[in-house]
Amino acid sequence: MSGLAGRPDAVVVGAGPNGLAAALRLSAAGLRVQVVDAGQRPGGGMRTEELIRPGFHHDVCSTVQPMAVAAPFFREFDAESRGVRYVHPEVNFAHPLDGGAAALSFRSLEETAAGLGADADAYRRLFGPLVEHGTDVIDFFLSSRLRSLPTRSVPQITKFALTGLPNVRWLSQRYFDTDEGQALIAGAAAHGMLDLSQPLTSALGMLLAMLSHHVGWPLIEGGSQKLADAMVTALEEQGGEVVTGHRVTDLGEFEGIPAVLLDTSPGDFVAMAGDRLNEGYRRWVRRYKHGAGVFKIDWILSEPVPWANPDVRRAGTIHVAGDLEETIAGERAPNEGRLTDKPYVLAVQPTVPDPSRAPEGGHIFWAYVHVPHGSDVDMTAAIEDQVERFAPGFKDTIVERATKTAVQMEQWNPSYLGGDISNGQATLRQMLARPVPRWNTYRTPVRGVYLASAATPPGPAVHGMCGDLAARTALRDVFGVREVPPLRPALH
Repeated sequence: MSGLAGRPDAVVVGAGPNGLAAALRLSAAGLRVQVVDAGQRPGGGMRTEELIRPGFHHDVCSTVQPMAVAAPFFREFDAESRGVRYVHPEVNFAHPLDGGAAALSFRSLEETAAGLGADADAYRRLFGPLVEHGTDVIDFFLSSRLRSLPTRSVPQITKFALTGLPNVRWLSQRYFDTDEGQALIAGAAAHGMLDLSQPLTSALGMLLAMLSHHVGWPLIEGGSQKLADAMVTALEEQGGEVVTGHRVTDLGEFEGIPAVLLDTSPGDFVAMAGDRLNEGYRRWVRRYKHGAGVFKIDWILSEPVPWANPDVRRAGTIHVAGDLEETIAGERAPNEGRLTDKPYVLAVQPTVPDPSRAPEGGHIFWAYVHVPHGSDVDMTAAIEDQVERFAPGFKDTIVERATKTAVQMEQWNPSYLGGDISNGQATLRQMLARPVPRWNTYRTPVRGVYLASAATPPGPAVHGMCGDLAARTALRDVFGVREVPPLRPALH
């Protein structure tokens, strides 16, 4: 299977952002690295495909990439030096409300605050210090195992941690009085796919809102696949390789290879390990909970979405969910195993900031809703009704659509168990012990085998840190590398 001249020093299973990040870190240390993926092309959740018609480029999962700009791994990778171009919408995200109002998040904190009326001062007080210390906040929570607490940002990091611990209703109602202020934070928090009455949902809402001002919510020109391709090219330039179309079912095929890193679900690791794994670890993995799935629609439209509020037409991301209470109810249902006719709809209009995604004059749009784990129910009508509610005439713009149920999402990417694109719930318990309670959760009981997926800290999103941290652990354990070398710069 290997195109390398000789046996690799390390194998990475899974060519998603974490797997590719792990491979690049290992390769930077001079190791011969092979990445193996079951898909027909690398990228995992960053794949871009012509799902409906030639020339219309749809991101199958991940589209909006603030973490790919902000996270330590990708800052070091410097994607823009490798030909990746980030494009920014005029409005990062919008939350339309009944009656034509909308909450809007701009790159400018001041412009965002000014649009919240009576909540303007509260918004400045909450987010001003976080944005000012944004890099330290991001670095600590994504890579605190690697570095000491930045002394100059202790108050901001402490405030973020304490304010982020409760649920998002508490945060929204404590700081904001207007529907716009409350909806803006709740809509961001709902990206986490959790019941919004859960602890830590405030933290995600704050983090994503802060990122809107810190680095923006950009898309990648031409599709998220461009970032995956740049990572693959960098690996190949360093002598590594990526093998696609090969699903690993038994770790035995890597016998004699010193390090194996898995960008997979914990359950897939257990299946691959077979009798190499002790029963105690198996029991903990069985207790690891995967959450709600997603049902997704991609559309080709005859014209842009006719949002009732014209400012929403300038947004990259739209949270279609009504006010705070409706947003909370929309996320409670799938987490209780129920469907709702008023779901929280997370939508993106890629051709607003990036017309290159479609032929001249063409438009694409996508949205997904959270559904019960493993659901095979078609949510097309519910999604389109919600969009129509805030964009009268939307249904008349639909030219063609492609859909994926939660079951089909798992078929497309086996790590999305039951359609759960987060590779496990991001609850407080599961963020403290992800996926099992071990001092270093990247290590497994199988010698030389490491977990490197979003089922390890710091969890889901395109930040590459799960893979990077796993690779650093493997370099120390297996190869005795104490001073981890930096990523190699782009070749020009």
